[in-house]
Amino acid sequence: MHVERISNTADLRGELERLGVDSGGITILADKGTSHRIRICDLHVGAANILKQDALSIGADLAVPRGTVTAAVARVDALLIATERQLQQLIQKEKAQPFGLKQLSAELESFVRLRAPKKVSVMGIVNANDDSFYDASRFQGAAAIERIEQMIAEGADIIDLGGVSTRPGSASVSVEEELERLRPVIDVLYAERIHDKVRLSLDSYEPSVIAYALERGFHIVNDITGLANDEVARLCGSYGATAVIMHMQGTPQTMQQNPSYDSVLHEVELFFRERIEKAERFGVKEIVLDTGIGFGKRLQDNLALITHHKHFLRLGKPLLVGASRKSMINALYPSQSSERLPGTLAIHLKAVEEGASILRVHDVKEHVQALRVWEALRG
Repeated sequence: MHVERISNTADLRGELERLGVDSGGITILADKGTSHRIRICDLHVGAANILKQDALSIGADLAVPRGTVTAAVARVDALLIATERQLQQLIQKEKAQPFGLKQLSAELESFVRLRAPKKVSVMGIVNANDDSFYDASRFQGAAAIERIEQMIAEGADIIDLGGVSTRPGSASVSVEEELERLRPVIDVLYAERIHDKVRLSLDSYEPSVIAYALERGFHIVNDITGLANDEVARLCGSYGATAVIMHMQGTPQTMQQNPSYDSVLHEVELFFRERIEKAERFGVKEIVLDTGIGFGKRLQDNLALITHHKHFLRLGKPLLVGASRKSMINALYPSQSSERLPGTLAIHLKAVEEGASILRVHDVKEHVQALRVWEALRG
């Protein structure tokens, strides 16, 4: 006889299947092995005391501040710690409780059975301009086509083509100039039917530029303004295009001038909910969410969004992360953009662990390799 400790990050369902556990037992045991830590903010103190007792009665727990039991303050923050099965039981208990707990039970239901995606796509970045922050991503004309073909060979699932830099402090460009940069590349891609080999995404928020691309084989609109323009939403709906809705505080020119949040997770979620509703009103069927790493965010905001990325799975949409070679890495380990590939891989693999299903990257080959190894380690 011998014993082996199994990692908490291992595929528990796979381990149970290998043991030959029956299907009903697999579901029950897998649920017990899934741990939830849910922060509950501004909870009525009476609700906190009821929730604490209900949690303890089923083997879960609720961490509360000192003085909660004596109702020293009217409202408190709390941390719920429960397995998947315990969370389901607690939800049922709270549906009949007062002090807003019925509403809380509905909120908690969105966290039940959150599942990370089985497939992670790599989106390669190609910039048809001369001012993007990472100069090795800049290609024009025939060089852009060559780079796209190389990325496809390296395993890219999506190519994201842009004609305007959106780095902090970047200068705006006229619609005519943006289209002039992109038209030659789009025309060749269409003529050579590259859209049959790989999904094509346009990084733009200008309706006329987007329409030009959607008419020529592009199927994804990567909009850093999150469908702020009704016409962009209308185009996505009418062409059946996927809309990537990104969160940004401010504009590229102003976004890093003292950005601030009371709760970055909550505020980004509220933004997503509003824009999802808008997209659906315009008939957009496929929506991807991007928290906008580096777009109007402090370092602590970027770290919180990556570390707790799984929070946004409750919205039921695929999650895209694009932290490739960004300055948050420099804040953690001083480096130039040309030296930030290791930091990029660390951030992106953590994002995948937290539920991201699309990685927007400058370095396709390295990400495909890292994902292949990571998947093997995860089982």
